[in-house]
Amino acid sequence: ARQFRTHFHRFSRWGVRSAKLCNVSWARDDQQGLHANVRRYRNSPVMHRSVAEEHRPLLLVDGVPARFPRPTRRPWTPDAHYGARTVWEGPEAWA
Repeated sequence: ARQFRTHFHRFSRWGVRSAKLCNVSWARDDQQGLHANVRRYRNSPVMHRSVAEEHRPLLLVDGVPARFPRPTRRPWTPDAHYGARTVWEGPEAWA
Protein backbone atom coordinates (compact mmCIF):
# COMPACT_ATOMS: atom_id res chain seq x y z
CA ALA A 1 0.00 0.00 0.00
CA ARG A 2 2.83 2.41 0.78
CA GLN A 3 4.51 1.68 -2.56
CA PHE A 4 1.22 2.29 -4.37
CA ARG A 5 0.74 5.58 -2.54
CA THR A 6 4.31 6.68 -3.25
CA HIS A 7 3.94 5.91 -6.94
CA PHE A 8 0.45 7.29 -7.58
CA HIS A 9 0.14 10.29 -5.25
CA ARG A 10 0.30 13.36 -7.52
CA PHE A 11 0.64 11.06 -10.56
CA SER A 12 0.16 12.97 -13.81
CA ARG A 13 1.60 10.83 -16.62
CA TRP A 14 -1.79 9.75 -18.04
CA GLY A 15 -2.11 8.13 -21.44
CA VAL A 16 -4.08 11.18 -22.62
CA ARG A 17 -3.46 14.88 -22.25
CA SER A 18 -4.77 16.00 -18.87
CA ALA A 19 -3.88 18.51 -16.17
CA LYS A 20 -5.36 16.25 -13.48
CA LEU A 21 -3.25 14.96 -10.60
CA CYS A 22 -4.05 11.76 -8.75
CA ASN A 23 -4.67 12.15 -5.02
CA VAL A 24 -4.11 9.10 -2.82
CA SER A 25 -5.23 9.16 0.79
CA TRP A 26 -5.95 6.67 3.52
CA ALA A 27 -9.62 5.77 4.00
CA ARG A 28 -11.45 6.78 7.17
CA ASP A 29 -12.47 4.08 9.63
CA ASP A 30 -16.15 4.48 8.69
CA GLN A 31 -15.27 3.52 5.08
CA GLN A 32 -13.63 0.20 5.93
CA GLY A 33 -15.21 -3.24 5.74
CA LEU A 34 -18.18 -4.94 4.14
CA HIS A 35 -20.88 -3.55 6.42
CA ALA A 36 -19.64 0.02 6.08
CA ASN A 37 -19.64 -0.25 2.30
CA VAL A 38 -23.09 -1.86 2.18
CA ARG A 39 -24.41 1.00 4.37
CA ARG A 40 -22.72 3.51 2.06
CA TYR A 41 -24.04 2.14 -1.22
CA ARG A 42 -27.36 0.39 -0.60
CA ASN A 43 -29.35 3.67 -0.71
CA SER A 44 -26.94 5.46 -3.06
CA PRO A 45 -28.08 6.85 -6.44
CA VAL A 46 -25.71 4.31 -8.02
CA MET A 47 -28.26 1.65 -6.99
CA HIS A 48 -31.09 3.38 -8.91
CA ARG A 49 -32.74 1.16 -11.54
CA SER A 50 -31.53 3.49 -14.30
CA VAL A 51 -27.88 2.64 -13.51
CA ALA A 52 -26.58 -0.32 -15.51
CA GLU A 53 -25.66 -3.37 -13.46
CA GLU A 54 -22.02 -3.19 -14.57
CA HIS A 55 -21.73 0.27 -12.96
CA ARG A 56 -23.05 -0.80 -9.57
CA PRO A 57 -21.05 -2.12 -6.61
CA LEU A 58 -20.38 -5.84 -6.84
CA LEU A 59 -20.77 -8.03 -3.79
CA LEU A 60 -18.79 -11.27 -3.88
CA VAL A 61 -19.31 -14.24 -1.58
CA ASP A 62 -16.52 -16.81 -1.84
CA GLY A 63 -15.56 -15.19 -5.15
CA VAL A 64 -19.06 -15.56 -6.63
CA PRO A 65 -21.31 -12.54 -7.38
CA ALA A 66 -24.13 -12.27 -4.84
CA ARG A 67 -27.23 -10.09 -4.66
CA PHE A 68 -26.49 -6.71 -3.08
CA PRO A 69 -28.80 -6.02 -0.10
CA ARG A 70 -31.97 -4.21 -1.14
CA PRO A 71 -32.21 -0.47 -0.43
CA THR A 72 -34.01 0.51 2.75
CA ARG A 73 -35.54 3.47 0.90
CA ARG A 74 -35.99 4.46 -2.75
CA PRO A 75 -32.63 5.60 -4.18
CA TRP A 76 -32.48 9.08 -5.69
CA THR A 77 -32.21 9.38 -9.46
CA PRO A 78 -28.56 9.82 -10.42
CA ASP A 79 -27.57 13.32 -11.49
CA ALA A 80 -24.97 13.35 -14.24
CA HIS A 81 -23.54 16.63 -12.93
CA TYR A 82 -23.29 15.65 -9.27
CA GLY A 83 -19.68 15.44 -8.20
CA ALA A 84 -18.34 16.95 -11.40
CA ARG A 85 -15.11 18.75 -10.62
CA THR A 86 -14.14 20.07 -13.98
CA VAL A 87 -15.84 22.08 -16.67
CA TRP A 88 -15.42 21.07 -20.31
CA GLU A 89 -13.47 23.83 -21.98
CA GLY A 90 -12.98 22.05 -25.28
CA PRO A 91 -9.79 20.85 -26.96
CA GLU A 92 -8.63 24.43 -27.58
CA ALA A 93 -7.96 24.68 -23.82
CA TRP A 94 -5.22 22.05 -24.27
CA ALA A 95 -3.28 24.07 -26.82
